[in-house]
Amino acid sequence: MHPLRGKAAIVGLGITAQGKVFHTNHVGFAVEAVELALADAGLDRTDVDGLLLNPGLSWGEASMGSFQLQQALGLRDLTLSATMNLGGATAGAMVAHATEAIASGRCSVVVCVFSDAPLKPPRPESSANRGASQGSAGTYAFARGFEAAYGFFGIPAQYAMIARRYMHVYGLTQDHLGSVAVAQRQWANRNPRAQYYGRGLTLEEYHASRWVVEPFHLYDCCLVSNGGLAVVVTSAERARDLKQRPVYVLGFGQGHPGGDPVDTLVTGAPLAARQALAMADVSLADVDVVELYDCYTFTVIVSLEDYGFVAKGEAGPFISSGNTAPGGSLPVNTGGGQLSSFYMWGMTPLSEAIIQLRGEGGERQVPGAKVALVSGNGGVLSTHSTTILGSEV
Repeated sequence: MHPLRGKAAIVGLGITAQGKVFHTNHVGFAVEAVELALADAGLDRTDVDGLLLNPGLSWGEASMGSFQLQQALGLRDLTLSATMNLGGATAGAMVAHATEAIASGRCSVVVCVFSDAPLKPPRPESSANRGASQGSAGTYAFARGFEAAYGFFGIPAQYAMIARRYMHVYGLTQDHLGSVAVAQRQWANRNPRAQYYGRGLTLEEYHASRWVVEPFHLYDCCLVSNGGLAVVVTSAERARDLKQRPVYVLGFGQGHPGGDPVDTLVTGAPLAARQALAMADVSLADVDVVELYDCYTFTVIVSLEDYGFVAKGEAGPFISSGNTAPGGSLPVNTGGGQLSSFYMWGMTPLSEAIIQLRGEGGERQVPGAKVALVSGNGGVLSTHSTTILGSEV
């Protein structure tokens, strides 16, 4: 048995209002999330001796972001503080770092935080504003060179290039991509926190939505959200005496494959999963819920295959058959994911796994969920984290 298996547990979860919320900034959202997570755990700020921050875009460079947050929270005498950024893989990396620190005796209570506020309050449009926007886009394309002039700039275009080649190699269709968006919207409509709660989506509506960059329609792309999310990690022993049902950290791993994913068409999931599953001493057959990083519909497809839930090239038909939707054989992104719920980077799938293993999913609760697999994906399929959580050790 791995010496770190089940040594730590997540005992607090704090989720602020998500989406188009403008009452504070990125630091304020982080403070709110920490306060909510500590209250959820039945702990106080004075109990915290570790603080890990994954800064969103609004934090800028944030080389001292964790210290800034410590000051905003009024925390004293921390023995662990770090600003971590592996993109969307950071949530899993933070939980792993917290687990190692707790198991070594360095810390007793570590809070892991993400926040962002990229959305700005709406303001009246003017012809001057529109003109400035168009001019900026033109200047940007010119500065980036001929690729940008032909539309190849930004993260969506880079993922789209990989997806387009994958479609050519494996026969993935636009309907297959759409089926991911539709399935996750069905889950979101059972999640009152979701930004798309109460707004259904059909395959026809998916196809009718505007193109972002082919083959991605609007609903192939994740949401943009203001908000914050925090989790509290402590030792398994201490967790048993706290307010919430513990969610145990059974295993974790990272994968950084290198190379160009346009050529390889793979993620870091195989590397990360091998470590995490071995540490947790479970197999894929033991997993009850799968919470995948879903920046794009394509990411869900390639991740399902790289984890080995289906063979390469089979995820599209698997999802189209309803297997990942409510009532399907493999519940995936049960809160709606980043496509339909909210976008807190890797904290989105992590938070939903916690909710499911606590049995707090309400209408979307997967019966008997005891083991969850959580993925994180950073960059352009550049880095990957896998976390295995359990309701029991």
